[in-house]
Amino acid sequence: MIKDIVIINTGSSNISSLKLSINRLGYEAYVTNNLKTIRNSKKLFFPGVGSAEYVMNFIKKKNIDIEIMNYKNLVLGICLGMQLFCKYSEESVNSNVIKTLNIINSYSRLIKYNKLPIPHSGWNNVVHNNDILFKNIPQGERFYFIHSYIVPINKNTISRTFYGEYFSSSIRSKNFFGVQFHPEKSGLAGSLLLKNFLSV
Repeated sequence: MIKDIVIINTGSSNISSLKLSINRLGYEAYVTNNLKTIRNSKKLFFPGVGSAEYVMNFIKKKNIDIEIMNYKNLVLGICLGMQLFCKYSEESVNSNVIKTLNIINSYSRLIKYNKLPIPHSGWNNVVHNNDILFKNIPQGERFYFIHSYIVPINKNTISRTFYGEYFSSSIRSKNFFGVQFHPEKSGLAGSLLLKNFLSV
């Protein structure tokens, strides 16, 4: 049986709430690491919470990184999942940087504005460029964030948020979408964003 909507099981704490949010929209989502199931799905979610190094090692060990990079249908990376679409992350314990999936030509780095608490935690405004992901979502709508690393504004940025500086709160490159915030924790606006992604 083909499982149309797949959530990659990265062991992240937000997987169950993401699955529940998708189910509430009338879709069935499957959590798996099975490579064939990932490859044959029609929509793919790549969630992540925690360490970039840990998750990259986890997906490399299971060859999931290759499946993501070669995936042809729509993918939504959430929080750390979005950051791992970059070329590298500065979130590394053992070296200066850790190589990530190299899907977009950017990187993730620690929030540097030292007058604000880290992590950036709570609700914040998102200003977007009317990409399909934000259909019927007002400018400045608030979404829920919890993160210490950011992706700088770049050519793939489709929304920005201010926390001491502007950063990419969402990105898009071809079939790859990413959001720094947690749509599954963002109330009605988050549900609408998930619905937009699932409806494309």
